[in-house]
Amino acid sequence: MIIPKGERFTETQIAEVTQILAEFGCTLTPIPGATRTIYAIRGDEREELMTNRIEGLDYVSRVDTIQSPYKLMDLKSELTRHAIQISGRTLGQDLLIVAGHCTIDPRNPQLFLESAHAIKEAGAHVLRGGVWKPRTSPHSYQGNSEAIEILMRGREETGLPVNAEVMDEEQLRIALDHGADMIQVGARNALNYSLLKKIGELSAERGTLVLLKRSMHMGPIDEFICAAEYIVAGGNPNVMLCPRGTVPGIDGYRNHPDESITPLLKQKTWAPVVVDPSHSVGKAVYVPSAALAAIAYGADGLCIETHCQPPRGIGDDPKQAITPRVLGELIRAAGDLFQARRPFQQYLPQPEAAVVG
Repeated sequence: MIIPKGERFTETQIAEVTQILAEFGCTLTPIPGATRTIYAIRGDEREELMTNRIEGLDYVSRVDTIQSPYKLMDLKSELTRHAIQISGRTLGQDLLIVAGHCTIDPRNPQLFLESAHAIKEAGAHVLRGGVWKPRTSPHSYQGNSEAIEILMRGREETGLPVNAEVMDEEQLRIALDHGADMIQVGARNALNYSLLKKIGELSAERGTLVLLKRSMHMGPIDEFICAAEYIVAGGNPNVMLCPRGTVPGIDGYRNHPDESITPLLKQKTWAPVVVDPSHSVGKAVYVPSAALAAIAYGADGLCIETHCQPPRGIGDDPKQAITPRVLGELIRAAGDLFQARRPFQQYLPQPEAAVVG
């Protein structure tokens, strides 16, 4: 990882660094930060001669080498103080609430808009709405591209930024072209490395946030962090990690709730953790307890399925969406718990030699 002395390299400087790296079989990827752009070395960055030549350039502050499988996501990375912000919230400092329909019903757009206004009134910060939906059965409703217009209308009417899940490059381009503020990668695509790379590349210049859910079948935590590394290595550091339950499930719950991995993630990476309790437990009655448990474990935010009339919803909404009234009560309780845990933040792992980027 190359750290410039100024805010960013000039085109001439990039060309010079790129030429040096090419001699050693490496390439350069810019990672824009809030105040400084850093430059990731793609390839084996341990070559001493290459590092010495780059550090010898008068416009380079230093070259950091990190010996972990996720060099950019590592807690010791230069990105460790990269601020991810949305809707006036800074993740890590402020609690973030993402809420909305599992699936937008294009036959009844007014139902989504009614939920959107109620969700804003309840105190949520980002409006979610499923435009395209992965389904186990090919005969189940898969979503509709026309629903993106309904989602954007919800943003226009409420002023809330919006979250949309994508499953392939075509959907990604549609969502980005419509100006989606947050791209969601679902559990079924969490290990789709081609898609993750494309998300990083296409969203890098837009400042789009990416909510990466944990795969249902994902094993070690490092596998989850490495999946996020693909997005950041593509040029977009605005990544949030989202535990959402794994398999095999616990009898009575949809999945095996995994909010307890939050402290382990924070021990390894700087990325904010936004937990999805709705998919973890799969029943609306359990969601408040699961959500508060996630906050207690140190989550920076929650992604909660919410519907003004759950029985009229489609997808997962009838069984696991809470109402806006419950959401409002939950946001207040989660906010109190978020504040109550602040004295214990001092015990979390601290980055070494971090520089604002």
